[in-house]
Amino acid sequence: MQRLFLLTALITVSTAASARIVCHDDFQMVNGHEIATPYCQDNTLASVARGYGRRVSDAEVRNNPGLKDELCRNFGSDIRVKGACASSKGQDGEGRH
Repeated sequence: MQRLFLLTALITVSTAASARIVCHDDFQMVNGHEIATPYCQDNTLASVARGYGRRVSDAEVRNNPGLKDELCRNFGSDIRVKGACASSKGQDGEGRH
């Protein structure tokens, strides 16, 4: 009985660990392929903003469209955030309304 419980626990932990989202810059790894996703693009925007000295988490950028717009206005000229800022109001006021 204990072995069955231990095996079930190991499988659960293993499955949970493999279920996390893995990003390579703006791209999410899905079945061995890189796919551009807003989740990973927002993480990249947060990372770039931190590089410029802003204290912001990935989750804050993903969950706060106003903050994302602000970061795009401030750092949108950085080529690394082009994907993340494409749908934002960004520097020129274009995009999402």
